[in-house]
Amino acid sequence: MRTTTGARVGQYAALLAYLVFLAFPFLWLLSTAFKPPSELAGLHPTWIPQDPTLANFRQAFDEQPLLRAALNSLLAALAAAVVAVVVATPMAYVMARHRTGLARAATGWVVVSQAFPFVLLIIPLFLVLKNLRLIDSVPGLVLVYVVWALPFALWMLAGYVRAVPAELEEAAAVDGAGRLRILVSVTAPLLAPGIVATALFAFITAWNEFFFALVLLKTAEKQTLPVVLTHFIGAEGVADLGPLAAAAFLATLPSLVVFAIIQRRITGGMLAGAVKS
Repeated sequence: MRTTTGARVGQYAALLAYLVFLAFPFLWLLSTAFKPPSELAGLHPTWIPQDPTLANFRQAFDEQPLLRAALNSLLAALAAAVVAVVVATPMAYVMARHRTGLARAATGWVVVSQAFPFVLLIIPLFLVLKNLRLIDSVPGLVLVYVVWALPFALWMLAGYVRAVPAELEEAAAVDGAGRLRILVSVTAPLLAPGIVATALFAFITAWNEFFFALVLLKTAEKQTLPVVLTHFIGAEGVADLGPLAAAAFLATLPSLVVFAIIQRRITGGMLAGAVKS
């Protein structure tokens, strides 16, 4: 059935409205970051700054150690993404290829674990990290991020593994390849889009995470960027809106840049996997 012109127009209008809904917070943040204090205090805010300025960015860097905090966030996010993918890939392979009762139970546990609230986990995590002497350390925070990202990474990669034809692995096994060799040389290259997407998820989750970093990191030099952003809010809850918007805008850029770089590879891999040779 061919789509009528009216239905197509309605679909594009709905898509445009959805894109505007998603872009509104970012565009408002960008506009606020370039507004001087006089415009921020005005009763009638405007979309486009009447007198754009970079003073908010200079003030943000002068008041808070944003570069150091960004480096801490970058190290924690990259480490969490790499470790999560390395650990999740072989585990997802076993879950997808061996349909045993234990594998089904593990899959159910992965789904259920996503419903656990942060508050329920923070006390056990704190006690475990305290016994391991990893409180107030970036490696301890990375460990928490890996544990938090691992369930979704397993679930996501298992779906990609199931999409890989088992006949390819059987052919490699006939040629004498072992399980590890099959995983590294046959399955892993075909999982590249899934591995990249999973790494992106783990990176963005760790980069934007606030609660665990707030509780587990006490030393100012080790704090991550989301925690440092809260320093722009005073004791009475009054925010220094201009510098806060400028710093928050800069904090969103790495996620956008990473996604812009690899989104073509993710899309290309999905399209390639949808075409059967």
